[in-house]
Amino acid sequence: MSVKAFELVPAVEREKFLLDKSKTEIECIECCGKNLYVGTDNCFVFHFKLEEDHIGGRTTYHCTKQGHKFLNLRKPIAQLKAASALNRIVVLCDGILTFLNMFDLEPVLSGSKIKGVTCFCLNENPARANPFSIEICVALKKKVLQIYTFTEDKMIHSRDVVISEPALTLSLDGAFICYATANEYNIINYEDGYKQTLFPYDSDSDPHTVPYVKRISKEEFLLSGPNALGMFVTTAGISQRPPLQWNEGVSSVGYKHPYLLAMNDEFITVHSIIDQQQKQTMPFQGKHLGDFDGKIFVASSREVYALVPIAWQKQIQALLGDKRVEEALELARNSPRAGLSQDKFQKTLKRIQLQAGFIQFAENQLAEAKDLFVMGDLDVRELISVYPSLLPIQSGFTRSVPPLHEIPNLVTLCSGDEDRMVQYKDFLVDYLQHIRDQNSQNRLEIDTALLKIYAETNSAQLVDLIGSQCSCDLQEGVDHLQKYGCYFSLGLLYKNNKEYDKTMQVWSRVQDGHYNDEHFPGLDFIVEFLSSLSDHDLVWKYADWVMEKDQELGVKIFTQRPSDEVITEKMRPDNVIDYLHRFPKSVIGYLEHLVFTNRLEKEKYHTHLAVLYLDHVLQLIKNTNIDKQLINIARSKLKHMLQVSNLYRVQLILSKVKETELYEECAILYGKLEEHEKAIRILVHKLRNYEEADKYCLFNSEGKEATYRKKLFQILLGVYLDPSYERRDLLIQPAVLLLNSKESTFDTLKVLQLLPENWSVGLLANFLLYSVRHSLNDARTTHIQRMLLRGENLNKKQMLIELKRHPVNMTEDRLCSVCQRGFSDCSFAQYPNGVITHVHCAKNKTICPVTGRIFKTTQPRK
Repeated sequence: MSVKAFELVPAVEREKFLLDKSKTEIECIECCGKNLYVGTDNCFVFHFKLEEDHIGGRTTYHCTKQGHKFLNLRKPIAQLKAASALNRIVVLCDGILTFLNMFDLEPVLSGSKIKGVTCFCLNENPARANPFSIEICVALKKKVLQIYTFTEDKMIHSRDVVISEPALTLSLDGAFICYATANEYNIINYEDGYKQTLFPYDSDSDPHTVPYVKRISKEEFLLSGPNALGMFVTTAGISQRPPLQWNEGVSSVGYKHPYLLAMNDEFITVHSIIDQQQKQTMPFQGKHLGDFDGKIFVASSREVYALVPIAWQKQIQALLGDKRVEEALELARNSPRAGLSQDKFQKTLKRIQLQAGFIQFAENQLAEAKDLFVMGDLDVRELISVYPSLLPIQSGFTRSVPPLHEIPNLVTLCSGDEDRMVQYKDFLVDYLQHIRDQNSQNRLEIDTALLKIYAETNSAQLVDLIGSQCSCDLQEGVDHLQKYGCYFSLGLLYKNNKEYDKTMQVWSRVQDGHYNDEHFPGLDFIVEFLSSLSDHDLVWKYADWVMEKDQELGVKIFTQRPSDEVITEKMRPDNVIDYLHRFPKSVIGYLEHLVFTNRLEKEKYHTHLAVLYLDHVLQLIKNTNIDKQLINIARSKLKHMLQVSNLYRVQLILSKVKETELYEECAILYGKLEEHEKAIRILVHKLRNYEEADKYCLFNSEGKEATYRKKLFQILLGVYLDPSYERRDLLIQPAVLLLNSKESTFDTLKVLQLLPENWSVGLLANFLLYSVRHSLNDARTTHIQRMLLRGENLNKKQMLIELKRHPVNMTEDRLCSVCQRGFSDCSFAQYPNGVITHVHCAKNKTICPVTGRIFKTTQPRK
């Protein structure tokens, strides 16, 4: 793929070389700053001064001849190199290396000539410490490479490197010499002598392969290989880039990042080192091409031209115009940044990425377009503007100038293809979702576009969008949601804008079936909304409507209020209960919330709930066709309430229960009145539920003294063994089980008094064994406690005797050692070292406050 990367601009015209109408031809050139040097075939060296002008975006050159020098060797000038550090020009002619002054072209270092030279090169990456010296590598005809160091006034021969064949061309980087012989390329380290053969070539079978070595960067060379390949090689002898395919017979190479320019007898070709592709071809019959301090000059036999690079921005725009996106982006990332600050370069690069993104967008390469839009920090409004009617009405956006793309709108782009339109809308949704949380500046445009697309497609994501603080304009959103029948989302939009009454108007009509919306979650959602609403007038406005639809669900409006809500007069529990009397299920649910959830300790709420539970149970019992499981559930609630609450009016409930056959409930109520014998007789005689009788004793004695538990079990045993009960024989077994139970406790003497005389010892073996062991354990424990107390008493007596041996006389003159004040009463503190203080002055019992002495185990006397 071609791109115009360079253009030829005349630098030195033919007339400048005419000397006495001689037919002078150019052999080589060299440039240093504004100084251009030309070597000719008749042994002349010309010096020109170049002035560069930029007019109308074009570059022109004007040259002025500064002088010329005839070397009197009658041979062509083979090679020129400028050494600006020494103001010297190094000239190779007829195998002789000569040094000329850069400005007057006069010879310097007279007598310092090197003969028998085939080629030479300067070290552009020297390791020398002296900046005013140069290092030159010279190839001699006698198979030797010589290293020289030149200063202002002398030439130093550093070392010789012997090679197997004469070098035809070479280049030097640091201590590494890369050179070509007649049949192979080699690289050698002249410091340690290590040599490596890179690759061979056959100049006889491939006469078009001209050996050439070019240093292109630090520790990297470019070699002209067989089959017209440009081979990259490092000083380590490896290749880190793919080879270039160029024309045959390449004789000169120049490098200006990211391009390599190669010249043969007919053409100059431009290659990219990024993708190794040929980018430009220019017909040119040249003699020499070279790069000099970032500039590239090429010479024909009579004229010198500059190869002026086209601005990389223009190259990129040309590539984008041809829709060569990847090449344009690669060139942008690898282009020289001379004259551009980092910020300006990044800004330019991002604009190129956006242009490339819109090209990919137009070509339906949507994944690539998204990546480029993200990398280029696209103003999302630029993309939304392509989609008709998606920008909000109040947006004042205008497209970028100059434009980033030539897409008028999506309809024109898709040419009526509905499937393609859907793809583009899906792409926009995906992109907007990706950047929504990161782009707060354009939230209005983003949310409006998403809302319109979601509404149009009836997407479930519309609910999530509006529920996440949608920034869409209210009226514009309302119009669009109504247009597409998105009524649940419409209510959410009103809710976000605190239009709560309108919210309920919309949702109530959806619930009543006037509107249809498949995304509406139902009455539960409305109840949840009303329960969180702080506008209590609006809550009461819709409370009847909800209650008439579902009492059990509607009561949640009052039971699921926010915990931090300020209770107003309208939400006082008494007012809510009065209102809920019309809805029996709801009032029970609300009272349960007050009693069990909020734990309000008010007798009227507890009594009210117990009465409602009881009435509900009695109502179910009267209905002969009712499922017994429903009765059991209702009775479980009633019994739980009667057991756990201590605030209801027991006598009131008992008066109602005694008239029924609710014996378990009656037993619980007798227990609340501490009438345990009546309760236990109901459980034993009426219900014959002996296990429940055991549980009754445990439950009612929980958290109380052991004697209370003994009392309850004693009552239960007495009921079992009551001789007046006509069916007492049936109670022998539960009585024995009770006596042998590990959970029951008794006063053994009272039990023995109750037991019938005809009971055998074997029947009571477990009970008697346990009682004896328990009694022995109590006796031993009591004995141990008595002995411990006696020992403690003796210790106290000993302490008292010790204190009396060393009495402390408290007189009116006695002062506290800490505060130096007298004692107002007889209380004081004495440390083991005799220091006496007030009790409140003895702050640390283990450290003397006067001397600081530490007492680890002793305490002050008080």
